[in-house]
Amino acid sequence: MATPHAQAVWGALCPEVGREIPRTRVRMDRDDGGIVLRVEASDLGALRAALNSYLRWIRISEEIGNMVGEQHG
Repeated sequence: MATPHAQAVWGALCPEVGREIPRTRVRMDRDDGGIVLRVEASDLGALRAALNSYLRWIRISEEIGNMVGEQHG
């Protein structure tokens, strides 16, 4: 994922990557100014739950980054 808020998103997701989500393993790496999120799950339900959680956290981080940027721009 390429985003102007990659650093903020990275910081927001780091604690979540360390948490245990049942039947799921998550890795996060940096790549060319963006973030690569790898999600492995033992079944489709676990994959869907993990993806929904991470996508929600990413969206919230992006929205906060946009709001902060508007206040300082």
